[in-house]
Amino acid sequence: MKNLLTFLGLLIAFTVTAQDSYFTIYNFTVANEDVSNVYNLMDDYFSQNKMEGVTVTLYENHFNDRESNFSHSVVFSGTSDALGAMYGGGQNAEWSLFLTRVNMHTEDFSSAMGSTFYSYGDTSAPHPIQKVFLLDVEDGEAFTGASEKYNSEHNPEGRTTSMGNVLSGHSGDGANFWVVNRFKDFKSAMEGPNSLRTEAEIEASSKAWEELWNAAGEVRLVRSSLRIQLGQW
Repeated sequence: MKNLLTFLGLLIAFTVTAQDSYFTIYNFTVANEDVSNVYNLMDDYFSQNKMEGVTVTLYENHFNDRESNFSHSVVFSGTSDALGAMYGGGQNAEWSLFLTRVNMHTEDFSSAMGSTFYSYGDTSAPHPIQKVFLLDVEDGEAFTGASEKYNSEHNPEGRTTSMGNVLSGHSGDGANFWVVNRFKDFKSAMEGPNSLRTEAEIEASSKAWEELWNAAGEVRLVRSSLRIQLGQW
């Protein structure tokens, strides 16, 4: 994480519901024996150094393919004003010491920046098991409109869902949009959203799902993974 956290300018998350919502994400690898050290360092620092309007979230990258086999992500999210204030705050002795300690236990993997278009579901309750989908979307406006209509009407209780785009940090695989579906437990994540719906809701959702894809234009799944939220400050 030497280049990862040494740069204050690229920190991100997928957890904000505001219209003006931006994110940056740093993915990195931690050896098994150092995981608790990294968590404790982040918990100690961010618990005592709150950044106004900014949410910091630490994830474990639990299920993934070999092209995205980093172990953890740290995510900072908020409005452009809040993130801009954080980036413009500069470094201090305490921050520098924190970076030095974290860098001893981490290895860089990748980073990205983007925005969140919408979120649906009860975000006041913990939903730590999260399925992440990276998409190659041809018509962003059509996909955003169709998916927001679907989720505003058919997101089941027990799941939260968010969608947005990637502004910087694109890879060669073409991913330019993302979707994150969050569940309260592994069982719900494995069985999927229909396990949280009644028979009538499944029928209505299936019909609306077909309408979504007829209206969304060309969309290709680039990558999927499952992450676990370890901490949030």
